[in-house]
Amino acid sequence: MQSFSQAFAEAASLVVSLDPALLEIISLSLRVSLLAVLIAAVLGLPLGALLAVGRFPGRGVLTVLVNTAMGLPPVVVGLVAYLLLSRAGALGPLELLYTPTAMVIAQTVLVLPIIAGLSRQSFLELHAEYREQLQLFGLSTWQQLQVLLWDARYALVTALLAGFGRATAEVGAVLMVGGNINHYTRVMTTTIAMETSKGNLAVALGLGLVLLLVAFAVNALVHAVRARAERVAYV
Repeated sequence: MQSFSQAFAEAASLVVSLDPALLEIISLSLRVSLLAVLIAAVLGLPLGALLAVGRFPGRGVLTVLVNTAMGLPPVVVGLVAYLLLSRAGALGPLELLYTPTAMVIAQTVLVLPIIAGLSRQSFLELHAEYREQLQLFGLSTWQQLQVLLWDARYALVTALLAGFGRATAEVGAVLMVGGNINHYTRVMTTTIAMETSKGNLAVALGLGLVLLLVAFAVNALVHAVRARAERVAYV
């Protein structure tokens, strides 16, 4: 096993030199996470708005389910996805197991409740604040949602960034359905786990540095969005 100082120096060299193998892993990680967040946003934002503004039977139960799913253990999601995508599963004929698509599905399931739950809270707060004005102008439910979507745009961006941060940090579920196949389904988190177990600390640290940079960038964007929202609110 390498010494820590030697491994860190090699890791920095791999990152600075834009090592092709590292770039391949990073690229797949970002593509999978971004696609998962996009799908989760398309499904989760309308769901959050519906739970905040809509009135329908089962709304309370659905809200509890979404809030519960925000804390789903990734390995449980991975297990369920594995069972569905395996040859004996309901989606077995699609042959998606151990593919990037399977990893997108698993990450989408993990991210969707986070985006839906956070957006619901934002919509609830705004709807409570603007309810009388919205009713005064006689706006339909769809028109009210349009107004709320615009006013909640900064909070919704924060929800999307939170979902992206969750997706990029995932390891258990993507390992179970992706298989960590070299040059095909190997992403940053699964590679870090594998290389650490092998004692190859340089690659693990290099990818760890990239993950830290991604986390820093996401948090910086969240901070910038919140600061922008506060400035707009005071105008």
